[in-house]
Amino acid sequence: MLLNEIERIAQDSGFRTILVEAHEGKSLAVLLAPHLRRLLYGLDRIAGVGDKARRGLAVLKSFIGAIKMKVGDFDIGIDIDPEAGTADSGDLEVDLPSLFTVVAEAAQERGVAVAILIDEVQYFGTTELSALIMAMHKMQQRQLPFVLIGAGLPILPGLAGESKSYAERLFSFPDIGPLSEPDAIKAVREPIENCGESIQPEALDEIFRLTKGYPYFLQEWGYQAWNHASESPISVQVVEKTTALVTQRLDENFFRVRFDRLTPREKQYLRAMAELGPGPFRTADIADQLGAKITTLGPIRAGLIKKGMVYSPSHGDMAFTVPLFDEFMRRVIPQFEAY
Repeated sequence: MLLNEIERIAQDSGFRTILVEAHEGKSLAVLLAPHLRRLLYGLDRIAGVGDKARRGLAVLKSFIGAIKMKVGDFDIGIDIDPEAGTADSGDLEVDLPSLFTVVAEAAQERGVAVAILIDEVQYFGTTELSALIMAMHKMQQRQLPFVLIGAGLPILPGLAGESKSYAERLFSFPDIGPLSEPDAIKAVREPIENCGESIQPEALDEIFRLTKGYPYFLQEWGYQAWNHASESPISVQVVEKTTALVTQRLDENFFRVRFDRLTPREKQYLRAMAELGPGPFRTADIADQLGAKITTLGPIRAGLIKKGMVYSPSHGDMAFTVPLFDEFMRRVIPQFEAY
């Protein structure tokens, strides 16, 4: 996982790190609070003058008290009296920047920096994402040693821009898509060679053709090819034999988890996209495929974007967020029916 490697590099460089994964069942505040508690107690144990780490704990306790009223049964033990009037309004867009400020000041006093790494950022609600952006804006304005590294689906830049217009200036949004063919081949070949074995060039070419360079798929095909090979070098025939097993595993886990969250109309929309191929597609072509007016499909399209199933690579276009989903849809719903 890329964020794990970034965290390792950050820790080697002296950063104090927090790594979390966003999901629909837990708010940003509840997600961060226990990690901020751990970080502040760690800063408090560092020898040196000043008491900003203890102040950070007092502010965190006030913050927790405010969000507890909103989320219900939630508590984190902090044996310090809360600091009234700071980060305790219950308004996340007001409180989170204040909380991040005292945490960053505590880190600065101890001569360290803080890095927060968040996976699946697109799952945060509008208010949460806005609060996070506002907090990092304040870190930049104050030049405090506090950085944010987030990862998410291709819809993330659009969500951030809609939340706060200055997000495009505040953050950089590198596009980390499928690996190029040389990098994909290297990613499969090198671990095999590090174990003293080898794989045929033709087998590597076939794995790239099947996976389109998507990292998770490379892991799946490489894993199964390694486990099913009886000798070295791993042959293209082994890769071909394992393809049915990998496809079944992806269908039952990776794709199915996403598919089961869809409404019948959303499934039909994606099946129409699959009928057109791997994409991207013009929204007008999808509407034609469905036999529907393009104006009636906006809510369905918006729901699919929110669920991370599709994104808009350019104005008027739609695409699947992961490759091979069109093939999965044709397997699951072999007969396409228009609206």
